[in-house]
Amino acid sequence: MNIFLPFLSVLSVLWALSAAQAADKATYEGFKVCAKCHDLQAEAWQATSHAKAFDILKPGQRAEAKVKAKVDPNKDYTADPGCLGCHTTGYGEPGGYDPAMPPAQAKALAGVGCESCHGPGSQFKKEHGDAEGRFKKGGATTDRKVLVEAGQTFDYEKACVKCHGVGTNKPGSPFNALVDPKYAFEFDKAVRTTGKGKGVHDHFKLIGVFSGQPVHRLRAEFQSTAKEGAE
Repeated sequence: MNIFLPFLSVLSVLWALSAAQAADKATYEGFKVCAKCHDLQAEAWQATSHAKAFDILKPGQRAEAKVKAKVDPNKDYTADPGCLGCHTTGYGEPGGYDPAMPPAQAKALAGVGCESCHGPGSQFKKEHGDAEGRFKKGGATTDRKVLVEAGQTFDYEKACVKCHGVGTNKPGSPFNALVDPKYAFEFDKAVRTTGKGKGVHDHFKLIGVFSGQPVHRLRAEFQSTAKEGAE
């Protein structure tokens, strides 16, 4: 019997708990903070339907779709708790969108922003900056586990399902596939639909600052056709 296996198992559990505790301390910052370094991604994101998700809550927007889903097209839903969780970033969580926050701050969190998919960035933004500095100085890469420990998520399916659900229904939403088949959600299909008016920003080639796991199963595919020019 290998006496080190139980020890390694305990270490794995402790690391997971430590990462979870660190992630719990992370707060939302808003897309403008991310855009300071990831400007091309932010520019591409601003042309997507996710970036405009908050606007749909305003009176008169998507009136036909709202009528079809038995939602009042003339009602203002921009402060409705039942809608804000999926049309803003971090609603109900530390640093996340709050209808009562100053307009400039609210604007950076309105819509489905970077942190809706990648996690609250108050802590992992520093890890990104430090790792890039090390890489540019001497070519050293940084283990991705430091990002997980700081609150970054790589489980994009889980992030999407919070609002889009699986198969025929979005959880708690009147906009589901029973109303219109276009609302049926398939992650592998949706995440490949990028560009203006689509759900996901364009993919850009990464320079290899980080290494190790976790890596999303579609990363290699997306990087093979990604655009040049971003960090």
